[in-house]
Amino acid sequence: MGLILVGANHRTAPVNFRERLAYSDEHCVAELRKWTTTNCVTEALILSTCNRVDLVAMTSDPLQHEHLVELLSESKGLSKAEFNKHSYKYTDDEAVRHVFRVASSLDSMVVGEPQVLGQLRKAYSLATDAGAVGPILNKLLPQAFHVAKRVRNETDVASSAVSVSYMAVELGRKIFDSLLGHTVLVIGGGRTAELAARHLMKSGVSTVLFANRTQSKADELAKTFGGKAVAMDQLVDHLSQADIVICSTSSSQYMITADMVRAANSRRRRPTPTFFIDISVPRNIDPTIDTVDNSFVFNIDDLKSLVLSNLDHRQREAQRAELIVNHEVARFREVLRGLRVGPAITQLRERLREIAREELNRHRNDLGVLSAEQEAALENLLFSTIKKISHPIITEMRRSALEVQL
Repeated sequence: MGLILVGANHRTAPVNFRERLAYSDEHCVAELRKWTTTNCVTEALILSTCNRVDLVAMTSDPLQHEHLVELLSESKGLSKAEFNKHSYKYTDDEAVRHVFRVASSLDSMVVGEPQVLGQLRKAYSLATDAGAVGPILNKLLPQAFHVAKRVRNETDVASSAVSVSYMAVELGRKIFDSLLGHTVLVIGGGRTAELAARHLMKSGVSTVLFANRTQSKADELAKTFGGKAVAMDQLVDHLSQADIVICSTSSSQYMITADMVRAANSRRRRPTPTFFIDISVPRNIDPTIDTVDNSFVFNIDDLKSLVLSNLDHRQREAQRAELIVNHEVARFREVLRGLRVGPAITQLRERLREIAREELNRHRNDLGVLSAEQEAALENLLFSTIKKISHPIITEMRRSALEVQL
C-alpha cells in the first residue's frame, strides 16, 4: 500500500487553471465513489478550495502517480501534460507532511488563516459520505487536525492571521484610501462573505449591500452586520450603486457579466469607477469586465502581492510550526507501522494461545481429576508462560517495523 498525493495550488497554478480543476461537493462525492470501486485506489479524499485541489489516496501500488494524474485530469477534461505542468506529487512521508502543513495553514496564501482547517474537515466528511475513507485516512485526518491545533496553540503563526476576505477588504481600502462614504456590494453567503462583511464593518464603510441566491441568507447577513439585503434578480440596479463589489459564491457560472456592468454604468448618476474583487474559484465575475469603461477586476491571485507585505511575523512563527509538523510526521510514521505490524502480532498471540490449549487438552488425562480452580490456575500458568516467551519476539517485530520505510 502507498500513500500518494497529487494536486495544484496557488503557487503552482494560475486561477484560470484552478477553476477548471475545482470540484463541487456533489462531483467530489461521485468521483470518489467511482475511483474507489473501479480502480486500484483503496481510499481517497479531495480537498477543493479557492487556492488548491489536492487528491490524497491510498493505492495498491505505491508507484501510481500517473494513474492518479489520469483520474484528476480525465475528471476535468484536462490533458495529462497540462496537469503535470501545474501540479505537484508527493508520496508517503512527504504526502503526510503536505497534509499537515495544509491543515496548519502553513501552505496557504495567507499563512495562519483559519478557514482551510474547516475546509479540510468538510473534505474528510465528504470522503466519508462517499465510502472512500479507510483505516489510513481515518488515522491521517484526525492527526492532521491535532497538528493544526498544536501549531495554533504553541506558536503565534495565527496571532495576526488574516483571511483572503480580509485581504479583499484591504485591497478596497488601498484603492480608495478610506472606505468611509462608499458602498460595497457583497455577493455570496458563505463563511468568506461573512468574514468580508465583518472586516467591512470595522473599516467604516458607509453602506453594505448583501445579495445571495437564497434571499433569507441575504436577510440574515444584513441583520447581523447592519447592512441591506437586495434581490439577485435586481443585481444590475444595485451594481449601479456600488463602488466595490466583492463576490464569493460556489457557482460555476459568472454572476456578473460585462453586459450587466454596461447596463449598470448607464444608470449611474456620475461616471465613478467600480472595482470588482472576485475571490471565487471558479471565478464568478467575468474578467472581460476589465475592458468596460471605469470598471476594474481583481481576482484571488491579484491579492498575492498584498499578502506578501503582511507575512514577516507569521513567517518567523511558521518556522517554529514546521518543527511541530516534522515531529508529527515522525509520529504518524510510527502509527502506520503499528497498523502494519499490529494484525501480525495479534495473529501470533492467538496462535500461541491455541497451541497452549491444544497441549493442555492432549495431556488432560495424565493430570487426573482437577477442580475448576485448579484448571483455571493451570490455564493461567500456561498463558503467562507464553506471554513471557513471546514478549521478546513481539518486541523485535515492532523494532523491525520501525526500521522499515513507509
